Amino acid sequence: MSIGSEFKEFVMRGNVVDLAVGMVVGTAFSAIVKSLVDDVLMPPIGMLLGGVDFSNLFITLKDGANAPEAGYATLAAAQEAGAVTLNLGLFINSIISFLIVASAIFCVVKAINSMKKKAEEEPAAEEPSEEVLLLREIRDSLNKK
Repeated sequence: MSIGSEFKEFVMRGNVVDLAVGMVVGTAFSAIVKSLVDDVLMPPIGMLLGGVDFSNLFITLKDGANAPEAGYATLAAAQEAGAVTLNLGLFINSIISFLIVASAIFCVVKAINSMKKKAEEEPAAEEPSEEVLLLREIRDSLNKK
C-alpha cells in the first residue's frame, strides 16, 4: 500500500472528517461568541461599572519611547508607542468567552447524553411466547403446501 493511498484512507475515515467539520463549526462559533462578549455583553457591564471600557483596561509595565505625561488613553496608543502592557481587559473578555463556549458545549453534551440514556432505557423487543412460535410454525408449514 503506497503512502498516498494510506493517507487517503486515513483522511477519508469518518472520525477525521467529523473532526474537520467540528473544527470549522467551532471556529465560526468562537467568532460569534467573541462578538457577543466584545460587542454586546461588555459595553453594558462596563457602563454599569462606571464607564469602564474593558478592551482598554490595561496596566503599563514600561513606557514606550514617546510616552505622554498623562499616560496612554487607549491600549492601541500604548502599543503604538511601544509600551509594555498587561492587558487585563482583553483577558477578562477571553475568560467570559471561554465560559460561554464551555456552557454551550456542556449543554450540547448533556443533551446528547440524555438522548443516549433514553435510547438505552427503551425496552428491547420481547422474545415471542411459545404459543406465538407454534403459530408461526403452523403458518409457515401451511404456506409451504
